[in-house]
Amino acid sequence: MKQIAQNYKSGELRLVDVPAPRCRPGGVLVRTAFSAVSTGTEMMKFTEGRLSLLGKARARPDQVAKVARSVRQQGLLATYQKVMNRLDSYTPLGYSLSGTVVEVGEGVGGFSVGQRVCCGGNQYATHAEYNWVPVNLCVPLPDGAALDQAAFTTIASIALQAMRQSEIRFGETACVVGLGLIGQIMVRLLRSAGVVVTGLDRLEPRCRQAEAAGAAVCAVASDDGAAGFRARIDQLTADNGVDCVFITAGSEDPDLASRSAALLRDRGRIVDIGKCTLNLPWNEFYDKELDVRFSRSYGPGRYDPLYEEGGIDYPIGHVRWTEKRNMEAIVALLADGRLDFSSLISEMVPLEQATAAFERMSRGEVGLGMVFAYPDAAPRTMQMVYRPAVALRSGRVRLGVIGAGNYASSMLLPQLANNARVDLVEVSTNTGLSGATAVRKFGFARASTDAAAVLEAGDIDAVLIATRHASHAGLAAQALRAGKAVFVEKPLAIDADELGELEQVIRESGNDRLMVGFNRRFSPLLQGMRAVFAPAGPQTLQYRVIAGPLEKSSWYLQSGSEGSRFVGEGGHFIDVLSWWLGAEPVRVSARAAGKDVDNLIATFDFADGSVASLSYLTGGDPRVPKEALEISASTGFAAFDNFAGFEVWHAGQRTAKKARLDKGQRPMLDAFVAAVASGAAMPIALDSLLATTRATLAVQESAAAGMPVDLTIGAAEQGVARAATALR
Repeated sequence: MKQIAQNYKSGELRLVDVPAPRCRPGGVLVRTAFSAVSTGTEMMKFTEGRLSLLGKARARPDQVAKVARSVRQQGLLATYQKVMNRLDSYTPLGYSLSGTVVEVGEGVGGFSVGQRVCCGGNQYATHAEYNWVPVNLCVPLPDGAALDQAAFTTIASIALQAMRQSEIRFGETACVVGLGLIGQIMVRLLRSAGVVVTGLDRLEPRCRQAEAAGAAVCAVASDDGAAGFRARIDQLTADNGVDCVFITAGSEDPDLASRSAALLRDRGRIVDIGKCTLNLPWNEFYDKELDVRFSRSYGPGRYDPLYEEGGIDYPIGHVRWTEKRNMEAIVALLADGRLDFSSLISEMVPLEQATAAFERMSRGEVGLGMVFAYPDAAPRTMQMVYRPAVALRSGRVRLGVIGAGNYASSMLLPQLANNARVDLVEVSTNTGLSGATAVRKFGFARASTDAAAVLEAGDIDAVLIATRHASHAGLAAQALRAGKAVFVEKPLAIDADELGELEQVIRESGNDRLMVGFNRRFSPLLQGMRAVFAPAGPQTLQYRVIAGPLEKSSWYLQSGSEGSRFVGEGGHFIDVLSWWLGAEPVRVSARAAGKDVDNLIATFDFADGSVASLSYLTGGDPRVPKEALEISASTGFAAFDNFAGFEVWHAGQRTAKKARLDKGQRPMLDAFVAAVASGAAMPIALDSLLATTRATLAVQESAAAGMPVDLTIGAAEQGVARAATALR
């Protein structure tokens, strides 16, 4: 299929051929008929993409702050690789469309094949011939609603949410500042609700367009027209001022808030929708006791992954208007004829001409309401092939990859692409753009959106799994059954049942060619410290990890579906402890601090009397280096500082070393490839992988139960032991 995409690093905009998405549970697959261009949001992305790196940094200071924090914790090189990878990737444009359902995902009700719908979401309702859309971002379209007008539904929901935030009522008066696309829609919505509308814009034609749609008076925002516009406001409001000002403009004008305040009545309201600078003058806002409100996108549910991706609705008794219910209200108005967007459609552009249309838009040569039109019979294929099947060559590994997110694309795939013994055969991703990016950057022979294609391919010897955590065990089991060698980015499993099923597959298939991405034991610096330490007798290890807080939107926080954050990452550090001691833990005891089950301290006992503690801390200052490890034995002491250096004291001698941060990804992957190519044993023994995973799960179990977990006995015996302890 075809999709509009931008390379944010170069700014290049292209219409690319990508695999169509597969229909996943919890959503529907939609063939796009029309997609509307949000002139403000999309042109901002389009323009930012063409800036220099310095210009991009100035435009996004919030992202610069994140990069600075990452450098302090992860090091300059790793941060640079991740940032450049993210920039040098295809990113989608578009978030509002209409089309027809072609497939309904598992567990989805209320939709049927052939049904007309409108869809939203900047990762889901893109300018592409096919889109998979979660159920809460898709709304059935009534028969009376025109398909081309319905393409504006999501954009219109932004205006509707602002109306709800304003609490404006029938008969009141409003002023819309900024008569771009959302401002024009706002005029129409306010008029349909019985509100008297006025407007301001810097362009005369937009003012006349708003008046044609029902605004009482609009004026160009300039000193020349200010007096006349104010006089008309006074006539409409009996000299009181408007009840509400809606700011839909993107502006850095420092006087915008002051001019808006001058238009308002006593105790009036300002609702900010656009991205603008609000310098609130104290006297004017105090004297009138003005209320300033912000409106967040399409409505409640926006930016909540449980709502948007998980399909969990908010009860209507608690949240009357969600983003989906706002979309439903818009299409109801369109169907009844109380809302008409036909006059907003300034140009209908065939998808093939989309990139040229964006160029014209950047020069101000098109109107506000551009719509892309899609062919009725757009071809749908889930795979794109660039070369024929890859033939087996002696001493080489034909690799398939499932998942190509930022970690895989910045830390794993570049290493594999540079390995002379690897043929990158196929990459499977949820979105076609991710696959197309991986093909372009790393030289895969083909891309798909169907993991089964990789697992079943006859020209693939080994599979690398780098998807979200909940899918790891299932995909690994399928790959092992298919006779592949398997590399799984940690964790191997997120619960004991998954781990047990995976072990059963290994026994039944006889295929134990399994590796987990525990890269730290392969770090040259950590291996160098171990080589010079030479301990004797039991050791004491203290591992401190400043994991730090996550953004609220991070999928790592979806513990119900993806496992806890510690289960996702903790295996890294337990593997280091076991590797260092050459043994697996026999007992685990963990305590969480407060209500955050991932903010914990775990203690591990080993059979030789060694003991280790792991502090996994989700708080702390993000400027603190992420990892520190100290080891004490009767013969010496060693300290490891976040892969930047170590010190060892042994027999009266001090050995110290500094190095560039290297967490061992490359030597880990080289070892895996060498083992697969030669048929030698895997770099980490299977028993160690399983033991580390069991210990990781036991940490969470112990923290939740408030009791230690004995790793030398089975689950049933463990349950009996806990019950006996509780009775005592």
